[in-house]
Amino acid sequence: MTSDTNAQTPPAHDASLTDLEYLDQHGLDAKEFKGLTYPIGDHAPEYGELFPLAAGIGWTRLPVPGLLNHINIWLLDDEDEQGEGVAIVDTGLNMGESLKAWEKLFSGDLDGRRITRVIVTHFHPDHVGGAGWLCEKHGVRLWMNRTEWLMARMLTTDVRDEPPREALDQMRFAGWDEERIENLRKRGWGNFAKAVAPIPISHVRLDEGAVIQVGKRNWRILTGGGHTPEHACLVDEDNGVIIAGDQILPRITSNVSVMTSEPTADPLGEWLRSIAKFRRVLSKDVLVLPAHGYPFTGAHNRLDALAAGHHDRLDALEKALADKPMRAVDTFALLFARKIDDSVYGLATGEAMAHLRHLEHTGRAQLDVKDGVGWFSKTA
Repeated sequence: MTSDTNAQTPPAHDASLTDLEYLDQHGLDAKEFKGLTYPIGDHAPEYGELFPLAAGIGWTRLPVPGLLNHINIWLLDDEDEQGEGVAIVDTGLNMGESLKAWEKLFSGDLDGRRITRVIVTHFHPDHVGGAGWLCEKHGVRLWMNRTEWLMARMLTTDVRDEPPREALDQMRFAGWDEERIENLRKRGWGNFAKAVAPIPISHVRLDEGAVIQVGKRNWRILTGGGHTPEHACLVDEDNGVIIAGDQILPRITSNVSVMTSEPTADPLGEWLRSIAKFRRVLSKDVLVLPAHGYPFTGAHNRLDALAAGHHDRLDALEKALADKPMRAVDTFALLFARKIDDSVYGLATGEAMAHLRHLEHTGRAQLDVKDGVGWFSKTA
């Protein structure tokens, strides 16, 4: 693996060489920001370029429309009965610019290298979108948590001319007006499938606690909930690194929403329990490879900040509910530091519902339903 931005030859893989020591070989300046350390600063590979991040770990990026801008993809040196190759972790969207970047990789930095398997952290389109295409193209299996695989399979096959009545009712429950609901109806149902290639009908399951060997590294599966039901992270404890997906992001907060499939659930409670679990299990100096942003250390600081942010919003929301009952759409100004326009209205609704449902589940708020609309108030 080579990079035009790095003139030094990376050292050969050595199981005793930790990834943080390897990063020093790049000669890039580290940066500190809000309690986190970015060992190679804000350097990132271009689309279609492979950067040798650590021993046996390559890094590339693929484009994602909107505010996310990109997704990080990890390429792991691998070996199986056919010999040496490369395992792919996360895949990007099944869309033109992303697929072009893949083709550039296959004709460039990955030219002549065999793909051994495709590993996906969770079912969201920017992670699983290209999985089916890659598995078909290279004749390899998909490795994925069973629940996440089932979610992806279900959503890619659920395409309709109009949203189901339950979905429209849930938006009405959250406080959407009839004009917005009618616009949702006109958009149809099944946008997920537009960005995701057909999901393979079989997979290799990634269970919590399982250890999979990829090349010379052993990765333990650590799952978290809230962002998705069973988001799978890969932890190499010997070398102190975690491929974290969306479970630990350095500068943005992962969306935690009440999903259409579970309208009365408490995903924020799952998310907060997962934060506590990851803080308990991970070493504080682990190198975090996130799905968005830059590799960093300081996982405990980041997990503490994520939890504190949600607790602060919950406290502010509980206080506001003591003054008057609120629908989910009434809480946007309180919960979010930006204007909520049409492009993020659905995401904001899901996240607002997650905070309200958590207050309800923990006995800090009560719910009254009037004419199909949910009004939350502080528990008397």
